[in-house]
Amino acid sequence: MLIAESQSMLFEAPLPLQSGASIRGYSLSYETYGTLNADKSNAVLVCHALNASHHVAGVYADQPKNLGWWDNMIGPGKSLDTDQFYVIGVNNLGSCFGSTGPMHVNPDTGRVYGADFPVVTVEDWVNAQARLLDALGIEQLAAVMGGSLGGMQALSWTLQYPERVKHAVVVASAPNLNAENIAFNEVARRAIVTDPDFHDGHFYAQGVVPKRGLRIARMIGHITYLSDDVMNEKFGRELREAVTNNATGYKYSTQEVEFQIESYLRYQGDKFSEYFDANTYLLITRALDYFDPARAFGGDLSQALARASCKFLLVSFSTDWRFSPARSREMVKALLDNRRDVSYAEIDAPHGHDAFLLDDARYMNVVRSYFANMAKSLNEGGTA
Repeated sequence: MLIAESQSMLFEAPLPLQSGASIRGYSLSYETYGTLNADKSNAVLVCHALNASHHVAGVYADQPKNLGWWDNMIGPGKSLDTDQFYVIGVNNLGSCFGSTGPMHVNPDTGRVYGADFPVVTVEDWVNAQARLLDALGIEQLAAVMGGSLGGMQALSWTLQYPERVKHAVVVASAPNLNAENIAFNEVARRAIVTDPDFHDGHFYAQGVVPKRGLRIARMIGHITYLSDDVMNEKFGRELREAVTNNATGYKYSTQEVEFQIESYLRYQGDKFSEYFDANTYLLITRALDYFDPARAFGGDLSQALARASCKFLLVSFSTDWRFSPARSREMVKALLDNRRDVSYAEIDAPHGHDAFLLDDARYMNVVRSYFANMAKSLNEGGTA
């Protein structure tokens, strides 16, 4: 088993943000796996999705059950082989898993940021990641990779720093959110900010946590991550516990948990509310909403992606209705319009959006083959 070690790096210089604000004295938590080769050409940056972190693979020596969120993908002999590549996972600014976020102290005021933490965007995260790579002495990435929101970051890397990326692996992602996705994010945010324990985002000072809002936000999100087929297969209309005094088995209550799917969603919501920060949830979902590289080009994605110069692998999943295959095909078309080198795989998988985290053999083999070819090029010619 790969043993991971969390690291942290402090950046004193201000980081200008897209909003016009800036942040200084911030730390980024990160982990690395594998060995950086002599010419530093085998580095792969892995960008995380909404509720993940820099703990991408392996376990901690003192926490053998704390498995990295993409451990099935990354490690020795796996699809992204750490015997061949030097993999870097970075926790984004504003997160609640180590990097500076709303729970930390603002060095300019001496008080916890809370709701005063500046709004951050995908582009801001990429700029922060670039600073970390600078500090590690890595001028160019063999690849940048991510799923969902992480895929947006990977795409943004190819536009913000085209000369620093050789390959981009964009999984179950989109070039922007459609109206339905923005709507889901807004409902989840309203659940949080209307929780009486939210206190305008300064709940830390009150010694409380808006757990009710976080529970609902997670329940909404979790529904969108699963396909209808998976929900029906796992839960159907099964009841949590039968009632013997009537033929239907229903309790005929508007308050009690009766169906298995209700019980499952409440369990997921309860678990999420114990470890995730409410202000972080607001920040990250807003970053999702704002991402739209084509906006500066009148909505023309082909023009927006003209800046990209690397090779691409895009992967989508047939039952993913949150980031549907049609959204990946938009990116494929825009890249082909610019005569870029693009590989595309559309996997017929039943798992919905969560498929990008699961062990589908076809999906894993597509990624394995792509990185194997990259490693072969590195070993033969020194470049990916």
